[in-house]
Amino acid sequence: MLFALKLGLVAASVLLASLAARRYGHSVAGTLAGMPMIAGPIIGFLLLQQPVEQVRAIALATLVCLPAMVAHMVSFAHAARVLPWYGALLVANGVFVALGWALSSLALPPVAACALAMSAPLAGMAAMPVRGNGDDASVVTIPQAELVLRVAAALAIAAAIMLGADLFSALVSGLLLAAPITGNVLPCFTLPRHGAVATAALLWGFVRGLFGFVTFFVVLYAGLPVVGAALAYGLAWLAALGVALAVYAFSSLQRQSHSSSA
Repeated sequence: MLFALKLGLVAASVLLASLAARRYGHSVAGTLAGMPMIAGPIIGFLLLQQPVEQVRAIALATLVCLPAMVAHMVSFAHAARVLPWYGALLVANGVFVALGWALSSLALPPVAACALAMSAPLAGMAAMPVRGNGDDASVVTIPQAELVLRVAAALAIAAAIMLGADLFSALVSGLLLAAPITGNVLPCFTLPRHGAVATAALLWGFVRGLFGFVTFFVVLYAGLPVVGAALAYGLAWLAALGVALAVYAFSSLQRQSHSSSA
């Protein structure tokens, strides 16, 4: 049941982000993909099945790997300027595995892991080659056939990751399960059709959405032993949505201010 739930959430996330790109532009699509649209519901499902401490450990492991997710997005955006999609994909995942492995091996204290995760999206946004393009509600053409291919690719990757995770050590399995599926699928389709600038805008938006992602897991990790599973889960979602909206509003104001001054 959990396997089917994960696949369904992956398909829904890729489809929703792609439809958002059609209407609102690349960076808005990326922001939706960066939110805990897959991980959040899965965590809720796990809270119904697993002890609180086990779910809390999963939340902390996710936070430990978050800087590697950000590095993946930044690496893809820069590599896309000089490489085709498959080259950028190889570079980005190489960076993700190397940094994720290093972070997982450090056994960081929870406070340090949370602090590093919270600072990673800000550093990632600053390191992107393009910042904030795509917030102008520009029309993005995505044919129906490509929508089907995007969902199919995401499902294939997700299934391979989840099935493969059971065959390896805990460290390798954790890295596989933390791999950004939508962060791999969406830019691979965006780059050949829309170019490197649009791809960077998509990934910039993805990193912006990670502010909500990291907030969800930090609040959940801190709240579970204090207020219990149900309330901590609800507070995590409220905090994530609030932070995501605040960051989106702030970046939109910055863009408008920059346009006015220009």
